[in-house]
Amino acid sequence: MSKVATMEELFIEELRDLYDAETQLTKALPKMSQAAVSDELRDAFEDHLGQTENQVERLKRIFELVGEKPTGRKCAAMAGLIKEGDEMVSDSDETAVRDAGLIAAAQKVEHYEISGYGSARTHAQILGNDEAVRLLGQSLLEEKETDERLTQLAYGTINAEAASMTSDGGTRFTRPARPTRGPGLNLG
Repeated sequence: MSKVATMEELFIEELRDLYDAETQLTKALPKMSQAAVSDELRDAFEDHLGQTENQVERLKRIFELVGEKPTGRKCAAMAGLIKEGDEMVSDSDETAVRDAGLIAAAQKVEHYEISGYGSARTHAQILGNDEAVRLLGQSLLEEKETDERLTQLAYGTINAEAASMTSDGGTRFTRPARPTRGPGLNLG
């Protein structure tokens, strides 16, 4: 890679990073889906695969808009995040603990993508590329929605179930992840 000297070059480098990250993710999501124990988590990964494929297509359109070939520059960050997720799967049994770990790994990916799309969108704005701003904003919104869906799954039952697991495969009583206030509850 040559030195990045202009905002246009920085923008292209960001697009290349996102393109490779999303391409890597299209290969990783089916494995994550297969490793998930919860049907809801499996469905979330499968839904996100479809979104990711659409995001790759949006990136290709942006490359066309700026007169560049849709190529990626190896996104080492995404490779590392995917590797961490793979290691967590291989180091865990098929339980809610695995699903809690998969959610944590997936949210690290989402936060990376949110950061990448947010920066690229801002730079597209500065460069006056309204169509790129629109397309990147659409992907950014989807990434935020996926992050929120993963949070809801975690707090729904998965983290509570994982917290109740004992090392011998049994379960123990734990408090709910989010206590609620209501009539008859004295929470302080």
